[in-house]
Amino acid sequence: MSSSSTPRSMTAGARNILRSNDSASLWNYTVAPGWSINEAEVLRKALMKFGVGNWSKIIESNCLVGKTNAQMNLQTQRMLGQQSTAEFAGLHIDPRVIGQKNSLIQGDHIRRKNGCIVNTGAKLSREEIRRRVAENKEQYELTEEEWSAIDLPLPEDPQLLLEAKKAEKIRLELELKNVQRQIAMLRKSGGRKNAETDSVDSPKTEQEDDDREDFIEDQPLGKRARIEA
Repeated sequence: MSSSSTPRSMTAGARNILRSNDSASLWNYTVAPGWSINEAEVLRKALMKFGVGNWSKIIESNCLVGKTNAQMNLQTQRMLGQQSTAEFAGLHIDPRVIGQKNSLIQGDHIRRKNGCIVNTGAKLSREEIRRRVAENKEQYELTEEEWSAIDLPLPEDPQLLLEAKKAEKIRLELELKNVQRQIAMLRKSGGRKNAETDSVDSPKTEQEDDDREDFIEDQPLGKRARIEA
């Protein structure tokens, strides 16, 4: 299922102002940290094939090696453009369609976090969730013929890919520690320089020297000698 028209970017409103880490169009895969555009597209197809929330089946398919349930759930929220995924649980849907719809919703009553619409009302009851699932199934679910025909890309060697991801994670952690160490050194060096600057007496001006000499001249001879000494 695809949309023939290109959705407009979401206009910033009074309470849905876009930040630098948000996407103006939620349907265009604003990836969560640790995701590539390609991985997000694979997840989209996996959701269509296995259904929203069926993380175990996605993991078993080996189409997204190394991804956890929490990571997939977070990226699904970003593709849907909303934090709550309960109303799509188990449905074989194209998250791009929902994201496109959500990207056009505006108003003072709409609040977003990281580009996703958040529920500001009361917690949905089970009955309400079931009603929404049934409604979304009617409107958005793919036919079994469509979702069963979806082919997911598989890595040639899942174990090799997992090891590469672990090595990349270690590299990034070391790089982060190095940056943190450099920041700490700069802060320490800056504090030391400020302390040295504060401890140095400022040079006396010519006027200050003249004032001191006048003060000494005004003193009695005994006291003047002590001051000059």
